Amino acid sequence: MYNQKTIIFDFDGTIANSFEETFNVYNELSKRFKCKPISPKEQQELRNKRPQELLKKYGITKLKLPLLLLKGRKKLQKKMGKIKPAKDMVKALKALKECGFKMGILTSNSKKNVKIFLENNELKNIFDFISTGKHLFGKSKSLQKILKKKKIPKNSVIYIGDETRDVEATKKAGIPIAAVSWGYNTPEILKSLSPTKLVETPKALVEYLKSFFAAKKLL
Repeated sequence: MYNQKTIIFDFDGTIANSFEETFNVYNELSKRFKCKPISPKEQQELRNKRPQELLKKYGITKLKLPLLLLKGRKKLQKKMGKIKPAKDMVKALKALKECGFKMGILTSNSKKNVKIFLENNELKNIFDFISTGKHLFGKSKSLQKILKKKKIPKNSVIYIGDETRDVEATKKAGIPIAAVSWGYNTPEILKSLSPTKLVETPKALVEYLKSFFAAKKLL
């Protein structure tokens, strides 16, 4: 039962610096799924867009998306050894663990990929749970399921993510979010959606989370 001081993290972009490899996997699959590949120049431009805006442009239909995600996760599994944590993120996660926070992961990646990454980067014992969402845009429902299953009150939890869909999901679920600037979406577009907090570095994230829970008298 995780009823106090719970931090739920997104994985790709927030913990793992998987931006480049994710696009590589997509481009490898694009011809098979008759989707438009994404050039290196476009990759940077896409950081300032909401993912919902991109599906039609690149020929990713609602029918193609679930299978594309499934095949992409399998391909990404072979590349997990190349993927490193975001700069200073390992240190930040260990510092948060030492504070006594309960920590979990909610991701649209596969649980197997996450476990491989954690094992490779000395993070195996940091997280109390790993939860995976089947759908790219279904995080709000997944968050609500976690809160219900683990009996986590909304006033004692915060989500950490790097994308517009993370901000949108937490608003639907009714929980706060600390959006991070080092992941997929740019700080500018994240800020436009008014997250609870926008943080620039993992060190700043640790300090913010300490103050966040201290203000609630949960620390």
